[in-house]
Amino acid sequence: MSIVKPALSASAVSQTPSTTAEIDTAIADLGAKSEEFAKLSPKAKAQLLRACIPRLVDGAPEWVAKGCQAKGLVMDEAGEEWLAGPMPTIRMSRLLAESLDEIARSGRPTLGVSAKTGVDGRLEVNVFPNSKIDKALFSGFTGHVVMQEGIDHRAAEEKQAKFYSQRNPSGGISLVLGAGNVSSIPPMDAFTKMFIYGHVVLLKMNPVNEWVGPSLERALQPLIEPGYLRIVYGGGDVGKYLVENENISDVHITGSDKTHDLIVWGPEGEERERRKRENSPILTIPIESELGNVSPVAIVPFDYSADELTFQARNVASMICNNASFNCNAAKMLITAKGWSQREEFLRQVQSFLDTIPTRTAYYPGAFERYESLVGNREGVIKIGQSDEARLPWTLITGVDSEKEDEPLFTVEPFCSILSETQVGSSDPVQFLHAATEFMNERLWGTLNATIIISPILEKDPTIAQAMEQAILKLQYGTVSINHWAALCYGATTLPWGGHESATLDDIQSGLGWVHNTYMLEGIDKSVVRGGIKVFPTPPWFAGNRATTTLGPKLVKMEASPGWGKVPGIAVRSLFG
Repeated sequence: MSIVKPALSASAVSQTPSTTAEIDTAIADLGAKSEEFAKLSPKAKAQLLRACIPRLVDGAPEWVAKGCQAKGLVMDEAGEEWLAGPMPTIRMSRLLAESLDEIARSGRPTLGVSAKTGVDGRLEVNVFPNSKIDKALFSGFTGHVVMQEGIDHRAAEEKQAKFYSQRNPSGGISLVLGAGNVSSIPPMDAFTKMFIYGHVVLLKMNPVNEWVGPSLERALQPLIEPGYLRIVYGGGDVGKYLVENENISDVHITGSDKTHDLIVWGPEGEERERRKRENSPILTIPIESELGNVSPVAIVPFDYSADELTFQARNVASMICNNASFNCNAAKMLITAKGWSQREEFLRQVQSFLDTIPTRTAYYPGAFERYESLVGNREGVIKIGQSDEARLPWTLITGVDSEKEDEPLFTVEPFCSILSETQVGSSDPVQFLHAATEFMNERLWGTLNATIIISPILEKDPTIAQAMEQAILKLQYGTVSINHWAALCYGATTLPWGGHESATLDDIQSGLGWVHNTYMLEGIDKSVVRGGIKVFPTPPWFAGNRATTTLGPKLVKMEASPGWGKVPGIAVRSLFG
């Protein structure tokens, strides 16, 4: 029996659309304050952000409760809403305020925690963990930024916080078309435009998660009341009206590449193709974007221990289950080595973990249609868990032919509960790394994030270590994560988040431009995050972590005001995950 679209699915039609008059007033208000905000001192901007933090903390419980209601979660599953909503929003507010204070003192933030020259001669800037408390809470994890070729330490400093090097900066209105899946994306995108690039912001909420709009309006009153931020509501018609408004200076969109291309090039057809050939976009103002990914996870062949294999199977299962798999960085393509002796056991363990995780409301519009179009009557499909008119099963599609030229699973982001698996290369780690890198760069759609799982024992071999380093540098992805979910890069906020710079306006892939990036770096090639093959205690973002729901409020308070006195409570509670 075919699955029908659920009544519980969110709608792409706004339930509270702003009127044209309200939108015009919002634009006029912002225009009147754009120059004032641009010239506001870094210290004053830091004070504005800090004024938002206690309001964000106070509003967090309601924010999380609304998210659970919208997504059909019981409160025992609320942990991920704490981690994906208030926590990174508050963390970015605090870290941006700290950077603004440093700009006020010395003209720019510090260049990360430290910097060094990498094996290929490019500068690598360490930005995570960025404090002693972070090191305690994220023990064993690191994150650095690989800069583009030709940018040495001096050039990196000169390019940093570019907006604040201007003597008489001019203002502008940035339009942020908010994401519909993760509730922290809209405010964090707005913060990027406001406090790194100096623009006032008109934030249009996505109809799918416009439920968080009122919470943001209350929490961000210190930005709204003086006229530096406005929040409006509506669907595609409102978005079209806004991008065509002559008072908008630039656009940032988090969403679909199809929406991006419609904005930039117009409707599909010969006219769009002509515009692309002539490099004559409809949109004549700058646009930045973050547009999704067929996110790969490549496992370097090795004889992993039972504990390591189990940990990583749960890790991969968590990447697919979080937020019902409606994440642009959700694992979508598992890449294993031809001849890897543990392949079947690993797939069995991934399936076993998925079987322990209750299926979720498929709330995002179009999920059921996408699922049916990609699964169909395929062979190698394993459906796990209950499905009904509201829920899709967790689904493994194994043995996808890596040589098939027209395989839609390589070019269409499922944005639903599907994880596919394909095999490349051989059981030789060096050959596999080469083959997997080529496959990820050449065959998979998107440039947002890629993950490699590798044993530290393998990296003790100089030849394998060199092949691994080359893979990291050659991968055309904005984030490369080692052994852990790339969402850690998103949540850290010190690390830049976005698609790789190899994308172009007419082949946009995962988008162009960076958000978060609280050190305000320029000339970025990619972010790299790394953790151990197995860590303890269980990371709070792991599916089935029993501690996450009670950890969420503690982590929010820690991010709002870090202190060593809060560490023991977090550490003890983490042991129960």
